[in-house]
Amino acid sequence: MELRRYILHPGRRDELIELFEREFVESQEELGARIVGTFRDVRDPDRFVWIRAFPDMAVRLAALKGFYGGPVWKEHGPAANATMIDSDDVHLLEPEFGEFVPAPGHERVVVAVAAADGPALPKLPEPFVQLRTSAQVNDFPALPVHTRQVRVRIASVPDSAAVASLTAHWPSGVDVLELEPTPRSQYP
Repeated sequence: MELRRYILHPGRRDELIELFEREFVESQEELGARIVGTFRDVRDPDRFVWIRAFPDMAVRLAALKGFYGGPVWKEHGPAANATMIDSDDVHLLEPEFGEFVPAPGHERVVVAVAAADGPALPKLPEPFVQLRTSAQVNDFPALPVHTRQVRVRIASVPDSAAVASLTAHWPSGVDVLELEPTPRSQYP
């Protein structure tokens, strides 16, 4: 799995989301990627977060080569890149336990990221998924990934008040993302 966090030029997030949802979901999924979720960062109007998954690293490599070397990216990639300041905040992850199962009626997603040697990840409501930095080598260097080791937990919650209550006493050193799924997001 990849957790991808982009910093965008001010006011361009909705432009990227519209383009992404129109051109980049099916075109990646046809090549073997699964777009797990696409999100607005509630706390930062110029951030776009998305998660994609692959059955294994061989499929990942083939899918990335096919997508970024293919006609859809060649046609629409420059427009997507024009919305971005930075697209290199990427973690290549593998599941430890749990799964992505959103609770009905939940409108927010909480992501907790901590260094592997940092504070313990806080509890999240069930069901949640816990991931860690993959031991696999990034074999597609055109898209860099972080090499620092992290642990990540992801869960859905009802609303922003639930996020605030949940995260009020989390230890420092835990990066908290409050995310709102985009219209075509698979999660929740």
